[in-house]
Amino acid sequence: MNNINLFTPSSRKAWIQDWRMHRSQYIQQYTSGNSTFINHLLPEIAVRLDVFQVLEIIRKKIGTETLVAAINPDHKINSPLLQHTDSQWLKKSNMVGINVRTINSFWNVVKYALTLPESHDSIHLLPIWEPGVVGSLYGTVSWKINDEFYSPELALAIPALDTVEKQLKVVVNLLHALGKSVGLDVIPHTDRFSEVVLTHPRLFEWIKREGTQITDHSEHIWREVEAKIWQFLNERGSADGTWLDFDSNHIFDPSSTYFNDEKRQNIIFGAGWDKEYRLKRRIELIQYLIYSGYETLPMTMGPPYRGLHINPKEYVIDERGTRWYQYDFDKPESMSRVFGPLTRFRFFHFKDNNQDWEIDFDKPYHAAWDYFSRKYLECQSAFNFDFMRGDMAHVQMRPDGVPKQINDFYDPLLAVKKYIQKTTPHFAFYAETFLAPPDTMGYGDELDHLEAIEADATLGDLQSTTVGDDVFMQRFADYAKWLHTRKFAPTFTIITADKDDPRFDQYFRKGSMVRYFIGLFLTDMPSYYSLGFEVRTQNLKRAKNESYSKLYVFKIHDDSEIDKVTHGNFEWGINVAQFSAMTRLRVFAEKIWNEIKNQPVEWLIEPDGTGKNKVIAWTLASNRNYIFVVNLETEKTISMPQILDKLNFESVLFDSHSITKSSILASRLLPEQSLVFKIQ
Repeated sequence: MNNINLFTPSSRKAWIQDWRMHRSQYIQQYTSGNSTFINHLLPEIAVRLDVFQVLEIIRKKIGTETLVAAINPDHKINSPLLQHTDSQWLKKSNMVGINVRTINSFWNVVKYALTLPESHDSIHLLPIWEPGVVGSLYGTVSWKINDEFYSPELALAIPALDTVEKQLKVVVNLLHALGKSVGLDVIPHTDRFSEVVLTHPRLFEWIKREGTQITDHSEHIWREVEAKIWQFLNERGSADGTWLDFDSNHIFDPSSTYFNDEKRQNIIFGAGWDKEYRLKRRIELIQYLIYSGYETLPMTMGPPYRGLHINPKEYVIDERGTRWYQYDFDKPESMSRVFGPLTRFRFFHFKDNNQDWEIDFDKPYHAAWDYFSRKYLECQSAFNFDFMRGDMAHVQMRPDGVPKQINDFYDPLLAVKKYIQKTTPHFAFYAETFLAPPDTMGYGDELDHLEAIEADATLGDLQSTTVGDDVFMQRFADYAKWLHTRKFAPTFTIITADKDDPRFDQYFRKGSMVRYFIGLFLTDMPSYYSLGFEVRTQNLKRAKNESYSKLYVFKIHDDSEIDKVTHGNFEWGINVAQFSAMTRLRVFAEKIWNEIKNQPVEWLIEPDGTGKNKVIAWTLASNRNYIFVVNLETEKTISMPQILDKLNFESVLFDSHSITKSSILASRLLPEQSLVFKIQ
């Protein structure tokens, strides 16, 4: 392969040809235990592997008995984290995020996992539930698993796996058997008119409007909405033929034992399997409420969070002729955002009947807390998830900032973590926050908020910077400091599924392998990258929409939405050079991983927040046999720092640029050069 120009599309063909010629050898290395991943297996090839071939590979890897147990949806394979009595493990995890829509099915997650070495120990699945408006994964409609992630191929091979729920259970089993932990999104909002909203109106915030004027935003409008839905049921009949001979409160009260959620939804919308009829009923009910003037309040982000009005000039008209108006803040601030298709759970009562849009944080609405926590426990228990990614974890709506005393009703994401940990002690919390300055994304200090919600690790925002620039250097220095001074672990984030977007191409034209090297070998800091990074094209100009995983968070087929519309499947990048470099680094890492994994880092040259020094270097506090060196300059060759020049190097174990030892010892570091030295 050394004679192939890996930057050209033709190199991809050559790589595929090499795989075809030597795949038996690469697979045998994996199944025999000589490698923890299948070497040279491009992810786009992996997800096309035949189901029986994949099952045979896994059988040889984990054994027949374990495989038979794993493909039984009524059996749970123990998590590799079962022995952990707390969630501290997440603080050192190297996580891979997967938007399942990019690879079509949960089953293909298992195939993709064959490309991941042991060092990538956790897999985060983006939202797994039925999506709502514009197909947004984060605008969930119900607690039903998204049936677009069903694999006909897997069902044909194993007929017992005939539902998407059974397939997800088996996929988590297999990932656990392969040594991976698996996480889900916990989302404190839904589609504005989701089945969840319409089944339990009291758990959400409503307004009443006439034309473009909000005429009522008092706390108890939900009572009118519930009466209206009951009226709809009596006029149209139940969806499943159930006689409405019970107290209407039973169908709306989430704590009522008269019905479970499935029965409630069957009555209002129809059988879960009949997606088309459920959608028809839901649209009819939405129209019924809209024409009566009732809407849920859209979700907001950023201070001041509260105080909205309808903008009469900004609206869209849907295919049924319904006009949907944009909501704006009365007093917007820099990060104020309104998410029109979403609505937030109502976790608190309001002051003065919401006259001034003020939340009474001393009066939690217990019904919402109980329901929210219980539903996520049910999901975690059913599918055996190991951790949660808390969506919108940066939201802190108390104008006075983080209180000194944190109670059980401080934050719903914290409540879910604690609720699940009662039965699964290792269940961890990965927070979606950006480590922004105080009073930016939420009121008060975001770092204090992260500690208050007991986040184990947080995403951060290194992915929105260019390697080596002043912003990157300052953030990196801050994260390295906070790792040891705060209770949560900031993440060295490489790329996320929602940053694989045309707007962020500029950040990934240089330094991608520097990011990966640091994320892998900073063994006391968590890292995160999303599927597709392995072969992501540098995109010196805007690529096709189908090549960006962010655009598959939605499902837009309207050609008028030119910047968001996608046609057909996600298209993998052609950057085989990057895949080759990652493969080479992974093969090297395998050789020393058991010595270095989870070990605390000792900085020799820590990140310089001023940006003046672009070299970083570290060793391991418990094992000083290895020195890791990175030049964060993306264009300049620089001198080896004196502190490194004096070290007695025994050998160069790894060099990203494949330079001879004599050249390295000439004390020059090339742009983006990463090195691992063995010390005498």
